[in-house]
Amino acid sequence: MFSGTNLPKIGGYNYNVVLSSIQAADGISRVELAKQTGLTAQTVSVIVRRLIEQGIVQESGSSPSAGGKPRKTLRINPTAAYAVGIHFDPIEVSVVVVDMTGHKLAHSRHAISPRLEPEALISEAAEFAHKHLAELDIADDRVLGVGAACPGPIDQSQGLVISPPRHDCWTEVPIKRLLERDIGFSVIVDNDANAAAIGERWSGHGRGISDFAFLYMGTGIGGAMFLSNNIYRGVSLNAGEFGHIVVEPNGTPCYCGNRGCLEAMCSPGAISRDVRAELAMGRASTLAKLYHKDPELVDHTAICLAAVDGDAVARRVIDRAAEYLADCAVTIANALDVELLVIGGKGVTHVADIYKEKVTEFLMSRPLARKTHTLQVAISDMANDGAALGAASLVLHAAYAPSTADLISVFRSHSD
Repeated sequence: MFSGTNLPKIGGYNYNVVLSSIQAADGISRVELAKQTGLTAQTVSVIVRRLIEQGIVQESGSSPSAGGKPRKTLRINPTAAYAVGIHFDPIEVSVVVVDMTGHKLAHSRHAISPRLEPEALISEAAEFAHKHLAELDIADDRVLGVGAACPGPIDQSQGLVISPPRHDCWTEVPIKRLLERDIGFSVIVDNDANAAAIGERWSGHGRGISDFAFLYMGTGIGGAMFLSNNIYRGVSLNAGEFGHIVVEPNGTPCYCGNRGCLEAMCSPGAISRDVRAELAMGRASTLAKLYHKDPELVDHTAICLAAVDGDAVARRVIDRAAEYLADCAVTIANALDVELLVIGGKGVTHVADIYKEKVTEFLMSRPLARKTHTLQVAISDMANDGAALGAASLVLHAAYAPSTADLISVFRSHSD
């Protein structure tokens, strides 16, 4: 966890350090907060009093102490504020509303018409969000903001989506400006993998973990990293493209210009392509009848269900994808030396156990530092909602998570 500092003029940073610790612990006393953050008991007491007065934190029960009166337990007040998350996927738009703890209060998915222009789609998404807020009777002044998750690359400084794959008409779309105009709240834009990772950090397996990687398997494959308690974005703010790690040098050409990238070999589209190719050769499969009726019916969902049921063709392709995924996980382990790898996104639905087993097997035997520590593997509990929930968490994270950049600026101003 973050540590605070008792130097003057950094109340804002310490405020967020304390709030972040309360949020991660989901039940912690003032004494424990002081030990965890390194702040004095007086500083913690002042900050907690302010958080309670603002309605952001509440006292919820008590725990025994070693002598003296019981210690009051502090938790985030779920109804203190709300956030909206919108995920723009190549085939659908998802909208969620969450409370301060990241708990989902409303959610809807809407298929995207290929004829719908970006501006019209953004307007529709804003309407869906307003409908959810109205149904939940949430006043505008209780909404912290809106997070928008999109396939990368993203120009965060200008709020632009820059020609993402499978979004043919999304070329330098000013999504931040358009969405703010239509929805009436401030908007934060990030790629879907970063959003999912931040959601995982806020209320999932990454909660309280300082260093972890997220492998996002949606329509495409992406990734994100939390390093030393901060999301790592890179120079252009587009780090974490795990989907373009080469896992098969002579494999399928990828739109990025390489061959055999993870995305080209085991994205949902790639898996569907490989299974259909085997069925076209007459392989015996429970999917054959469906294929002969219409090859498009043999989609990723049908394949994953067939693999779990023991279909030889489907299972062979899924097992191969799991090995590619595991190869990528070993590269991540060697490059980043993180504590946890979370795998999530709709691409793992139905086959998560197969992927987790193979990735865990490889991580037990192949990373260089395996004798020092084993990289733990977890499947995100957010499933298909991961990017949308993560988009909402972008707002919570930006509002309340301590920022190293903010701390550096404070130290600079203090030294001046």
